[in-house]
Amino acid sequence: MARNVRGRPIGLVLLALGPLLVAAYAVVNHAAIRTAVRAQITAPGWEGRVDADGMTAVGVDTWRLIWWLTLAVELLAVAFGVIGVLLRRSGRGRTFLLVLSGVLIVPYAAASLVAFVNPVRLLAELYNADGFVDGLPSWLSGTALILVAAGLAQAVGLASAAGASRRPPVAADQERA
Repeated sequence: MARNVRGRPIGLVLLALGPLLVAAYAVVNHAAIRTAVRAQITAPGWEGRVDADGMTAVGVDTWRLIWWLTLAVELLAVAFGVIGVLLRRSGRGRTFLLVLSGVLIVPYAAASLVAFVNPVRLLAELYNADGFVDGLPSWLSGTALILVAAGLAQAVGLASAAGASRRPPVAADQERA
């Protein structure tokens, strides 16, 4: 007997890739902030306080900013994953889910734009933390592309999931042919 298979799981893989990439964005930014904090502490003439985690005030504040930005995008990425899974099911509510995904893309895009502004460097410049700014890695501005890649992966995964429920089921023996 042939089983019914509902398309390939590539849409689900792309939907799951979004939250993983957002987490990678946080990890990479944390590493950059740690590097900048080390440079700030070793800069000549620096006098300040270092907390128990080894972070300066500007390091703590920039990490909090990135943490909140990442949390917002992570929640959106998980929401897109849930929407994608629900879209794979045929039935009612598809229109609402598609409209909801269209509405949720606005804050996702806004967060990506904030990441392109390079909030770590901007906040450090507001603090006049020259040692911190000088210690920021040159690749930090490119980390915003991680959020763009996450959004694009989820958009393709969402489109794939939305199309998967509209296709007729394929028998397992026909899929191999």
